[in-house]
Amino acid sequence: MSEKPISPLRRRMIEDMTVREISEKTQSHYIRHIKNFTMFLGRAPDTAEAEDLRRFQVHQRETGITPPTMNGAVAALRFFFKITLGRPEVVRHLTLVRQPRRLPNVLAPDEVLRLLEAAPGPKYKAAFGLAYGAGLRVSEVASLKVSDIDSQRMLLRIDQGKGKKDRHGMLSPRLLELLREWWGVARPPLWLFPGLDPVMPISTRQLYRVVRDTAEAIEIKKRVSPHTLRHSYATHLLEQGVDIRVIQVLLGHSKLDTTARYAQVASKVLREVPSPLDLLTPLVPRSDTPPK
Repeated sequence: MSEKPISPLRRRMIEDMTVREISEKTQSHYIRHIKNFTMFLGRAPDTAEAEDLRRFQVHQRETGITPPTMNGAVAALRFFFKITLGRPEVVRHLTLVRQPRRLPNVLAPDEVLRLLEAAPGPKYKAAFGLAYGAGLRVSEVASLKVSDIDSQRMLLRIDQGKGKKDRHGMLSPRLLELLREWWGVARPPLWLFPGLDPVMPISTRQLYRVVRDTAEAIEIKKRVSPHTLRHSYATHLLEQGVDIRVIQVLLGHSKLDTTARYAQVASKVLREVPSPLDLLTPLVPRSDTPPK
């Protein structure tokens, strides 16, 4: 059975994305958004005008499409019309939808300990330890290689993290113990956490599933994912007094604003901030006896 041929327009868009080193995952998302727009339009997408894009956004809102999906479509359409077609005027009125900014879920230290102790074996205990002990994203945990562990300098090499940026992560003595315990069991040659096919790393979906199931098994009522461990890492560092700019570097955030939101959930920091009311000089009690 032969594969369906790729249209010249789609091939051109893929080439444009590849030249700009857009990740395969993002390329897939962009192609899907353009396909959805084409289905809405009912004709070739390169024939669309500004009014067609406005109608598409109205249609998305009316059918309950979430803000992140709508904004993903905006990014895809802007790339398609500006770069691939060279028609930037078509997308000038596209609007990004404001997304509600929610505080991240954070585990208490004793909840993190329970989660680590309940992990199903040394493999997942090491994976959970990386997410919490080094604040790695789930994709960074999954793609970590044995050669990325530098026990001499006590550092982790994060190769091409989010935004295609390399950085170093912290490798604490306790985390190194967890990693050595797992390596001693499996001795993986390349990926620290191989997938079902050893030439490939474990999938992020698998890590999500195991973290969620483990949290449910020990009856943690909060919604828990690998990213919850990363949130907890940042929040607990802030509560220990670590400078927020250092935390920004450790997390690989490009903007300090992204890191600063952890101050809103760092309960110890909030408790230690004195209220201006408490700094007022005590008021002299008023006498019930009227002056003579």
